[in-house]
Amino acid sequence: MKAAVFREYNKDPEKVVKIEDIDTPKLKPTEVMLKAEAAAYNYNDLWAIWGEPIKVPSPHISGSDVAGTVVEVGEDVTKFKVGERVVSHSNISCRVCEACTSGREYDCIDRLVWGFQTGPMWGGFCQYTHLPEVNVAKIPENVSFDDAAAISMVGMTAWHMLVGRAKIKPGQMVLIMGGTSGVGMAGIQIAKLYNCTVIATAGNKEKMDKCSEIGADYVVNHREADWHKKVREITHKQGVDVIFEHIGKAVFPQEVGLLKMAGTLVSTGATTGYDSTIDLRYLFFKGTNLLGSTQGTKAELEEVIYWTGKGKIKPVVHTILPFSDMVKGHVMMAKAEQIGKIVTTPQRL
Repeated sequence: MKAAVFREYNKDPEKVVKIEDIDTPKLKPTEVMLKAEAAAYNYNDLWAIWGEPIKVPSPHISGSDVAGTVVEVGEDVTKFKVGERVVSHSNISCRVCEACTSGREYDCIDRLVWGFQTGPMWGGFCQYTHLPEVNVAKIPENVSFDDAAAISMVGMTAWHMLVGRAKIKPGQMVLIMGGTSGVGMAGIQIAKLYNCTVIATAGNKEKMDKCSEIGADYVVNHREADWHKKVREITHKQGVDVIFEHIGKAVFPQEVGLLKMAGTLVSTGATTGYDSTIDLRYLFFKGTNLLGSTQGTKAELEEVIYWTGKGKIKPVVHTILPFSDMVKGHVMMAKAEQIGKIVTTPQRL
C-alpha cells in the first residue's frame, strides 16, 4: 500500500515526507482495519516532522484524523462489521486506569495521540490503517468522509472545551479566540448550537468575514492592540461568561481581564507562547475559573458527528489534495495560508 512516510526530522516537510510502498499492517484481535478515504491535517503533523516539541517514533506516518470503510475486523471485535463507515478517535488510552474508567480517558497517564505519538509507521496518512475497536466511531451516510475527517479532532476538542469543561449554557456570552482555526470554527458553531451569543476574533478581514459567515454575532481583530477594549464595548463593559482560548502569551492577560464575575476561561493551547502572566486579583476577587482541556472522549466525538449529520455543525474544508501531492498540505499549514481544514485522499493518487 501507499503511505506518506518520513524518516528524519526537518523544518521543510517537502525534503523528508515521501510517498512510499509499505506492507499493509496486520491486525490485533481487538482492532479494525480501515480503507482510508480521507485524512485531515493537524498542527501536530508539523510538530512530528519538525521533531519539536517532542521526538516521535521513526520512521513515521502522521495523520490523526482519518475516515473510511472497515475492510477487516479482528477476531475479538464485536461492535463493527466490514463495510461500515467510520472515523478515528485519536485519543489512545489504557481504558483500565482510574481516569479512563471514570470517563476521563483524556487524563490517562499512558495516553497517546494516534498519528502523532504512535508508531513507528502508525498513523492515518496511508491507504489502509488500523485502530483499536474502541477508537473508531460510526458515521452516518449523509456525512461525507471528507467532512468526517475534517471535523473529528477539532470538533471533539472544541466540544470538550465548551460543553465538557466550561459547561456552557444558553444565553451566555462566549468569546472564541482564533475563530478561523480548526477548533475555533468548530467552537463558534457549538456555542451557537447552545444558543449563546458569540464574539469571535481573527487576524484579518477575510478571516473576520468567515467568522461571521459561520455564525459569530460579533468579530474583532485580535492583531489590533486594543482588541480587548472592543470586546468590552460589545459587552457594554459587562465582560464575557466563557473564553475559548488557544493563542496563549500574546493575549492571555487581556483575556482574563475580560471575564465576568465567576467567568470561565478554558484553554487547549498556546501558539504564541506558554510563559504568560496574569493579574492574580482577577483570579480571587472575581472567582475566576481557569480550566485546561485536551482532546475529548469518544462520546464527545460521537456528539459532534451526530450534529454534523443534522447539519448543525458544518465542517469547513479549505482544500482537498490528491495523495501524491499531500505534502503541499503541510506547507500550506505551516504558512497558515488556509481558512478551514486541509484534507488528503489516500485512495486517490
